[in-house]
Amino acid sequence: MSEIDLQQAAATARAAVEAASAASLVHFRRGVRVETKPDRTPVTAADRDAEAAIFAAIRARFPDHALLGEETGAHEGADNEARWIVDPLDGTRGFSRGGSFWGPLVALEHRGAIVAGAMALPALGETYWAARGLGAFRQVGEAPPERLAVSGIADLADATLSLGEPRCLLAPPLGERVSRLVLSAAQARCYGDLAGCALVLTGRAEAWIEAGVKIWDIAALAVLVEEAGGRFTDFEGRPTVASGHCVASNGRLHDHVLAALA
Repeated sequence: MSEIDLQQAAATARAAVEAASAASLVHFRRGVRVETKPDRTPVTAADRDAEAAIFAAIRARFPDHALLGEETGAHEGADNEARWIVDPLDGTRGFSRGGSFWGPLVALEHRGAIVAGAMALPALGETYWAARGLGAFRQVGEAPPERLAVSGIADLADATLSLGEPRCLLAPPLGERVSRLVLSAAQARCYGDLAGCALVLTGRAEAWIEAGVKIWDIAALAVLVEEAGGRFTDFEGRPTVASGHCVASNGRLHDHVLAALA
């Protein structure tokens, strides 16, 4: 199969999350009905509309690529080396209750590696995108895009720690380790979902830890963090998005966080 045009991949990922943002905002704070899926996670019409909008944006540019969406599962493509991994609305519970920390996540996996990705926080007017070797960027509203860079803080005592879902992170066997880590940091924040990782991308936190997630929850975040100058692994230090847990950091504190979680 042909090589990937990374500029086009990044532009497509960005267009896809922008389309999903628009589709989701139609329903935001308008009494959307929440249903429960067999795995006990919530879903709304906004999730489904956002996934359809993402798929349409991708197929317009890469019609042969495979797709994996949280709501509709796997869709095979003629090019079996390229797969788009999609969470149309990360943070559905917060969305359904009128919160601000939710949005779409879109990643392109090529020959087993995540090579491009994008995310958005529609309620905040923020869009993020990245591709391998091309950097990571954020646009807020109509302002010009800015290149993202992680912070330079290297001492945990001066650092901000961003936490994912406490129900997973504070349960055994992780709970005691995570608690010690939190108490060692200058401060901790728990924005939740993709907004928690955004703190690292924008230099407002030095590390983000998450557990109990699926591949579509974190695939796009891996390339965003690394292209912003940070590091992304699972709790064992492996560069994978398939373990169900992850550490995203500015790189300087990464080994310390891994050791604390071990």
